[in-house]
Amino acid sequence: MTAANIDVLVVGAGVSGLTTAVCLAESGRAVLVRTRERPAQTTSFAAGAIWGRVIAAHERASHWGQQTLSLLKPLAKAAGTGVRLVTGMEATRTWSAPHPWLAEVDDFELCRPAELPEGFVSGWRYTAPVIDMPRYLDYLVGRLLQAGGRIERATVLSLASVAEVAPVVVNCTGSSARELVPDDEVRPTRGQLVVVDNPGVNWFFAESSTDLTELTYFLPHGDHIVLGGTMEPEGSDTTPHEETAAAIVRRCTAVEPALGRARILSHRVGFRPVRPQVRVEQTDLDGGHVIHNYGHGGSGISLSWGCAFEVLNMIESRTATPS
Repeated sequence: MTAANIDVLVVGAGVSGLTTAVCLAESGRAVLVRTRERPAQTTSFAAGAIWGRVIAAHERASHWGQQTLSLLKPLAKAAGTGVRLVTGMEATRTWSAPHPWLAEVDDFELCRPAELPEGFVSGWRYTAPVIDMPRYLDYLVGRLLQAGGRIERATVLSLASVAEVAPVVVNCTGSSARELVPDDEVRPTRGQLVVVDNPGVNWFFAESSTDLTELTYFLPHGDHIVLGGTMEPEGSDTTPHEETAAAIVRRCTAVEPALGRARILSHRVGFRPVRPQVRVEQTDLDGGHVIHNYGHGGSGISLSWGCAFEVLNMIESRTATPS
């Protein structure tokens, strides 16, 4: 693949970039992904992750989330994807109605008071895809390469500088869109997680709260389990904070005591691309065609396939020959 025969240049190799690239490559287009960081260095690599549309807003979010759910479910049956279906609980410390999008989950049910962890007053159970992001990103890379796509490491200093590389440039740069576009509505928001040995926990837990500074959740991935987390709007430090990690473990252990004896394996830090609204939008730039796909906040995995199909539809609509 040379610059002369690239149909689409995707900038960014997190879950949004890779999913979009796979979608476009499998549609028969010649796709090049240009990325400053390897997938293992992106915020997507650091994510928990579980399907559920949180910290994102868009009138088509429900549709995109449903599309993504319908594609993640079958992947749970395939080896090597990092996706599994896990049943668990979401709970609140003050009474709250369930999220409207839970109507899309087949086995949703309200919890009885006796089923709730101490300190929680309402909650619900359901089954959702839980994704081991390091394995899932590897799966997406393999799928992209199999479809004929290519990935190259390079820093994109401006969208104008790559406008001539391909007829279409798709901007999937997440938090970096703040400088690249530039878009000052994007707020890189620090998140820290702790990865521990799984002491035998086979359910997920997520606290639903309007206070997003501290997030309490744990997501099992077979032999290990991810504990979270934080939502730090002003955070910029990539180094894990010891006191933050200890607080995360304490909060999760209060819900599931077995986690108190789990051995810590690693720490993860990433920066969610929080924005008032997800941006999936096409623009013209110096004669080129740019499609933006960023600002998913904490819902990058949950909206990934739906947004990728939206990008594909935009490209097909633009290139369709009028009848």
